[in-house]
Amino acid sequence: MSEVAFQSLHHLIRKLAHLSEYAMFALLLYGALGGGRSYAWQARRAAWCIGIAGIYSLTDEFHQLFVPERGASLLDSALDTTGGALAMLVLYLFSRRFQARASRSAAARERTVET
Repeated sequence: MSEVAFQSLHHLIRKLAHLSEYAMFALLLYGALGGGRSYAWQARRAAWCIGIAGIYSLTDEFHQLFVPERGASLLDSALDTTGGALAMLVLYLFSRRFQARASRSAAARERTVET
C-alpha cells in the first residue's frame, strides 16, 4: 500500500471513529436522560442529547489545544455533533418503525377478537 493510500485510509478511519463515538455517546445520553424509562422517541430529549454532545465535543477540542502534538478542529467538533444527530435520526426511524408494527399488531388482534 502506498504512503498516500495509507494516510488517506488512516484519516478516514479516524473521522469515522469521531462519528461513531459521538453517536454512541448521544444514545447513552438519551437513555440516561430518560431516567431509566424506555427509549421511546421524544424530540425534546433528542435535541438535548445533540446539544450536549455538541458542547462536549467543543470542550474536547478546546482541551486538545493544550495537548502536545494534537490540535483543535472545529470540523472535528462538527463531525462529532453530526454523529450525535445521526444517532438520534436512527433512533427516530427505529421508533417509527416499531410504532407502526405495534399499531398493525394491535389492529390485527382487534380484528381477531371481533370475529
